[in-house]
Amino acid sequence: MNRKIVAAAAAAIAVGGLVTAVALTPSASAGQTVTAAGQVQAEIVAALSRDLKISPEQAETRLADERKAALADSALKARLGSSYAGSWLDAAGTTLTVAVTDAALADTVRAAGATPKTVTRSAAQLDAAKLSLDTKGSSAPKTVPGWYVDATTNSIVVLAHAGSEAAARSWATASGVRPDAVRVETSTESPVPLIDVIGGNAYTFGSGRCSVGFSVEGGFVTAGHCGTTGTRTSNPSGTVAGSSFPGNDYAWVRVDAGNTPRPLVNRYPGTVPVAGSQEAAIGASVCRSGSTTGWHCGTIEQKNASVNYPQGTVSGLTRTNACAEPGDSGGSWLAGDQAQGVTSGGSGNCSSGGTFYFQPISEILSVYSLRLVTSGSNPPSSTTATTTPTDPPTGTWAAGTTYAVGATVTYNGVSYRALQAHTAQVGWEPPNVPALWARS
Repeated sequence: MNRKIVAAAAAAIAVGGLVTAVALTPSASAGQTVTAAGQVQAEIVAALSRDLKISPEQAETRLADERKAALADSALKARLGSSYAGSWLDAAGTTLTVAVTDAALADTVRAAGATPKTVTRSAAQLDAAKLSLDTKGSSAPKTVPGWYVDATTNSIVVLAHAGSEAAARSWATASGVRPDAVRVETSTESPVPLIDVIGGNAYTFGSGRCSVGFSVEGGFVTAGHCGTTGTRTSNPSGTVAGSSFPGNDYAWVRVDAGNTPRPLVNRYPGTVPVAGSQEAAIGASVCRSGSTTGWHCGTIEQKNASVNYPQGTVSGLTRTNACAEPGDSGGSWLAGDQAQGVTSGGSGNCSSGGTFYFQPISEILSVYSLRLVTSGSNPPSSTTATTTPTDPPTGTWAAGTTYAVGATVTYNGVSYRALQAHTAQVGWEPPNVPALWARS
């Protein structure tokens, strides 16, 4: 960073009439326990180092510089008032530039350790111009994937697909933005929402809403009455690739690119991992997740039940006393961490109780040749320690032990931190289940 920021940040804060204390988490030395905050910091540094392709030391320096720049910018924003026109760091994160509409305030910016730039429009004026576009967003051409405030050029950037730049500019000016404040950029963007596919979460189709059952490779399974083959879904976006109802009550949705199936079920709050699909016995406890009523548990009462719905008979269902309500359809049923099926229907509700049914997962996977996404689905990376029968594992991790979130263990000389509460079992060794453990 422009190193004057280091010395001037406190002065800038004082100019803005603020006093802020910033505590930096120290690195743990030998014999010290790393705090939760320290662990988070270490993970951020590691991610920055990986993705920005810089060393961990450079990542730590960058984070420290960015914190100081943020403090200086906050103070200057208050001090400069209506003349403030935005700020930005250079690519290396070392120089903070602050734009102003009044050149007489340049020395104030320099005194805070930043570089001044005099521009035409203030940040407030740019925001107001963008708001004009936001309010006309529904009338934007389909070839305009977005727009934003660009402080570095002191303008509003409107993105446009190749060949539609003139239409984009016409729309922007017709929306009330001055032509000289608009810059049209050609773009290949076609953004869609990116969603983690997690059991029990809601998804929509047409005017209906159901719940995700379980993630499978390429998508998720749900109830057949939640969409016929070819139906489009939203949040996550996808297409029903196969559906059967009545007779059966199952379907699977192939999600669009950018939506990531996860081996998790929403517990409302929190999540639980999905480790497999071992069928539970009659009398076993079972829990259900759905987007209307959340997480509820009961027991399995009977199997191979047939139900006469108004639309027709569905056979091969499992009968339970764990409640559900409309909108929970398609949601996840778990026995411990083992997938059991997806919500079909029932009689009653979560206030008065009743009898409820789920479609077993095994038939769905078999019919469509699907593979369940589980917490052990991803193979260990080449840098992750593994074991063989001739090389017994060492460390503090042990099958049968219940671990809370944040618990730490060692396994074959590597330290791990628990990401989710669970009871360990053979096959869930830390290097094999990244959904449960992170290297620390």
